[in-house]
Amino acid sequence: MNAPRQVAVGVLADEGLPEQVITTIADELPGTFAARVSGQARWRVEHEVDQLPLDEDGDIPMRTLSERYRRERGWDLLVLVTDLPRRAGTKPVVAGVDAEHGVAMISLPALGAVLLRHRVRALLVRVVRQLVSRQLGIDGDHRGGGAAARLREALAPTQRISGGRQSAATHLALVGLRGRLRLLAGMVRDNRPWRLVPHLAGATAAAAGTAAYGIITSSFWKLADALSPLRLTAITVLTILIMTSWLTVYNHLWDRPSEVAERRKALLYNVSTVTTLAIGVACMYAILYVLALLAAAVLIDSGYFAQSLGHPVGVGSYLNLVWLCSSVGIVAGALGSSLEDEETVRKATYSRRERERQERNRRRQEDRTSAAGDR
Repeated sequence: MNAPRQVAVGVLADEGLPEQVITTIADELPGTFAARVSGQARWRVEHEVDQLPLDEDGDIPMRTLSERYRRERGWDLLVLVTDLPRRAGTKPVVAGVDAEHGVAMISLPALGAVLLRHRVRALLVRVVRQLVSRQLGIDGDHRGGGAAARLREALAPTQRISGGRQSAATHLALVGLRGRLRLLAGMVRDNRPWRLVPHLAGATAAAAGTAAYGIITSSFWKLADALSPLRLTAITVLTILIMTSWLTVYNHLWDRPSEVAERRKALLYNVSTVTTLAIGVACMYAILYVLALLAAAVLIDSGYFAQSLGHPVGVGSYLNLVWLCSSVGIVAGALGSSLEDEETVRKATYSRRERERQERNRRRQEDRTSAAGDR
C-alpha cells in the first residue's frame, strides 16, 4: 500500500492583521486540510510574514511570487493573504486562484469585520481544494464542513468569475450592496480606528482642557440644563462630524484621482477613511465623557449645583453637563489636532499604504537597474 503523499502549503501573509490571523490559525491548518480537503495526503503548512509587493499596475504579482517561494521553500502550493482590497475589473475580490501556477490570494477586507478567523479558515480550505486538485491530481473532499457551511456559502454575497482571456485565474468576487458593505466594514476594521486616539495627543489635550473649563463654569451648567436630550444628541453628532471633516481636510486624506477608472476605487477608499476617522473620534469622545464625568462628580458639590440652577439636581443633571462639555471639547480638539504629525493620521488610509508599496517597488526596480548598469 502506497504511503500518502505529503503536500506542503506555504502561506505568505502581509504584516499587520493578516499576520495576526494566520499566526492564530496556522497550527490547526494541517488537521483542517486533512479533514476538509483530502485525507489522502499528509499536510505540512508553513507560514511566513512579509509585505506583499505591488507591480506597476498596482496588482500583487501572484505568479512571480509563486515561482520564487515555491522553488526556494519547496512548497507545492502558495496562498497569499493581504490586507489590501483587490479587484477583478470593477468587482471587489475575496479570493483569486491561479491553479495552473499553484497560487491563490485572499483579501482580508472583503471578508468583513466579524468572524474573520472562521472565514479565513473556510476560504483557505476552498482555495487549497482547487489548487491541489489541479496541481497534484488529488481529489478533494467536497463535503465542505457540513450542510451549515454549504448554506452559509450559498447565502454569501459572492460570485465566481473568470479572469478573462488574459488570465487563467478565477476569482471569488463580492456582488451587490451586501458585498460592498462587507468590504467597507472589513476595510474599516483593518484600519483599526481606535488606534487614532493615543496618537492624537494634541487633540485630546485640547478637548480635555476645554471640557474641564466647561465643568467649572456656571454658564455651562445653565446652558446644559436648558438643552433637551434631542438637542444634545444633535450637538454630539455635529461635533463628531466637525472633527472628522477637519482631520480629513487638514491631512489631505480625500483622494481626487483624475482618471475616470480610479474614481470608483477612490470613492471606496474615501468612505472607509472618513468612517475610520469618525469611529476614532467617537472613541475619543467616549473616553473624554467618562473622564469628564469623574471630574464633575469630584469637583461639583450637588448643593451648590442645585443653588446655581434653582432646582434640585440628580444624576441626569451631571450627565447633561458632561454631555455638553464633551461636545464642546471635541470641537476644540479639532483645532488641537493641527499640532499632530500628519503621517500619524495618513497611515490609517488604504490608498496611502498602497501608494507607499508602489513607491517602494519603484525604488527597488531603480536600484536593481542602477546596480545592473554598474556591473
